[in-house]
Amino acid sequence: MEVFLGLQGVHWVFLGAALAAIGGGMGSAMGITYAAQIAAGVMAEDPDKFGNLVVIVALPGTQGIYGFITAILSLILFGLLGGGAGAKVAAISGFKAFLACLPVAFVCFASAIYQGITSAATAGVVAKKPEATGKAIVLPAMVETYAVLSLIISIFLLLAAK
Repeated sequence: MEVFLGLQGVHWVFLGAALAAIGGGMGSAMGITYAAQIAAGVMAEDPDKFGNLVVIVALPGTQGIYGFITAILSLILFGLLGGGAGAKVAAISGFKAFLACLPVAFVCFASAIYQGITSAATAGVVAKKPEATGKAIVLPAMVETYAVLSLIISIFLLLAAK
């Protein structure tokens, strides 16, 4: 068995996939929590603002989806779903896959948290001026840009690692 830094290729792929899912998921959970806390306060005063607030609260959840996509894609590309030829992943290829998952793992973790903080501030705008919801959504959406870029680079790196 070929190993790199003490791990076989398949283990590196699993580790990268797990980190991508964990980073995106943890960041999204925290970001949604920040936004939901403010949104709940706004809705306590005016429950009719739920429709305006639900999108703002959900925005930080996309990073969890990006982590999930990266994890599944890495498992598929290296044949680790359905008992394929995954055991034949070269150690260096597995390590490259691990490295390819890091942009999503780290950027999505951080951007989801900051998007949640920005979304919380945006919920304050909706509380005072619900007609400005469309404009206010642009602010947390700008944070999303970096999560999308990390997903794109992770996908390209995974394809190159294969």
